[in-house]
Amino acid sequence: MEISEQVAKLYQEATAKQASDIYFLPFGNYYLIKIRDPHAITTWQKVTPVKARRMMNYCKYMADMALSETRRPQTGSMAWQDDSQTYSLRLSTVGDFAGAESLVIRIIYDLKAITTSFFNSEAIREINNLASRRGLVIFSGPTGSGKTTTIYNLVQQNLSDQFVMTIEDPVEIKESRYLQLQVNREAGMDYADLIKVGLRHRPDIFIIGEIRDQVTAEAAIKAALSGHLVYATIHAQDPVGVISRLQQLGISDHFIAQALTAVGYQRLIPTTSGDRRALLMVHEYAGLMEMKSYDWRAWQDELNDAVTNHQITRTSADQYWFG
Repeated sequence: MEISEQVAKLYQEATAKQASDIYFLPFGNYYLIKIRDPHAITTWQKVTPVKARRMMNYCKYMADMALSETRRPQTGSMAWQDDSQTYSLRLSTVGDFAGAESLVIRIIYDLKAITTSFFNSEAIREINNLASRRGLVIFSGPTGSGKTTTIYNLVQQNLSDQFVMTIEDPVEIKESRYLQLQVNREAGMDYADLIKVGLRHRPDIFIIGEIRDQVTAEAAIKAALSGHLVYATIHAQDPVGVISRLQQLGISDHFIAQALTAVGYQRLIPTTSGDRRALLMVHEYAGLMEMKSYDWRAWQDELNDAVTNHQITRTSADQYWFG
């Protein structure tokens, strides 16, 4: 099989699984080619360094990257098309201390190609109702829990003729009707800088990929207080932890109370039919402020209902019992 055919097969299998990333990683005397899909990271093939080099060089060539550079970091991009759809691929390479090059390929999907089903669809209606008040709506949950996909779909349901701007690092979903900006720190464009630019564009809706630091948190709060609807994600162990995280980033309780409209916590849970469905809990700010620690009982009731309805196993319920 030609190298081009092997790479095409890799892309086909990765996109069929809605994988977010493909990895070429040196591992002793071999290379491991891994795929990160919504379920897990799995090994696609174990190959020799010679074969890995040929495949990586083909990918780099198609992305207009220097084939001779194997140690310094490089980035590139390309489009790959199968029978029915075109995908955007973002490539990044770097060599380790021994000079062995690694490659990561991020796959960017069109929004229409991504679907998420929910155990509790009423949570979507609830967060839509809360979002009508505008302000800041934050989603938390581990990496790979479908937060960004849910945000995009929420905005899509209520798009109408509204102007939507996204600021991400990197862009994870492609949607031609949004103005999508990507963080580029080398060019002096971080989250805060792009949010400032965004405020001058006066979008109806902001999507901020992740609140990571104080500057970004302050910019998101400012955008929400300016009358925008702002969706964002943040790393927190539970919904109450979202407020604690904002406090840790230097946001005062006063501004949190003024800006924060709602918090969503989401996980993707394996079902008995072999796919994954989202469980989403939604809270207004006022309700969370009354909790010293998060009360998981409503979440656990949803898990028990899913077990009773034979949608998930008891083992899965126990695994996600505390989020």
